[in-house]
Amino acid sequence: MTDTAMSILHAASRVIRRAGSLNLTLEAVAREAGVSKGGLLYHFANKETLIAALIQLELDSGERVLDDLQARDLHTQGSWARANLALTLKINPARDVSAGLLAAVALNPGLLEPVRARYQAWQYAAETDGLEPGLGTLLRLAMDGLWLCELLDLAPPRGADREALVELVGRLSAAGAGAASMGAGEA
Repeated sequence: MTDTAMSILHAASRVIRRAGSLNLTLEAVAREAGVSKGGLLYHFANKETLIAALIQLELDSGERVLDDLQARDLHTQGSWARANLALTLKINPARDVSAGLLAAVALNPGLLEPVRARYQAWQYAAETDGLEPGLGTLLRLAMDGLWLCELLDLAPPRGADREALVELVGRLSAAGAGAASMGAGEA
């Protein structure tokens, strides 16, 4: 992707964060990016292709971070859960708002198909993470819930409560791996 295209995507994200998805216009994005509308259209044919590119950028970025974090984990069991926890903690919803997701939900939910597909893959990763059945899914849903609550300011846990949740998820992802291997040996 060219530097100009990336600049346009970052501008679109800023417009959505500042003015909301319903106020996302090509004109506003072009003005924010400092390009002409024609220059924007050279890179993105319409608002839907712009939103789709924004979503893909967010998904690919998250996937790269997840892969990197998981590769650094020396323990196989629970490594995906711990990487997902670390990724969730790296995201600052006030700064890294998933503008593409918010725009897609508001403007064209069909644009969420790549997100649904990626979440299917992540769910499979959670289920095959070597943890006891259901635990990987529980940990994924806990992190998804934390991310969503922080993104939309839906009474997210703060301070000591947030720290306790993070510590519990980390402990469960490590202890669950041991419990899964002990349970397998007992059967």
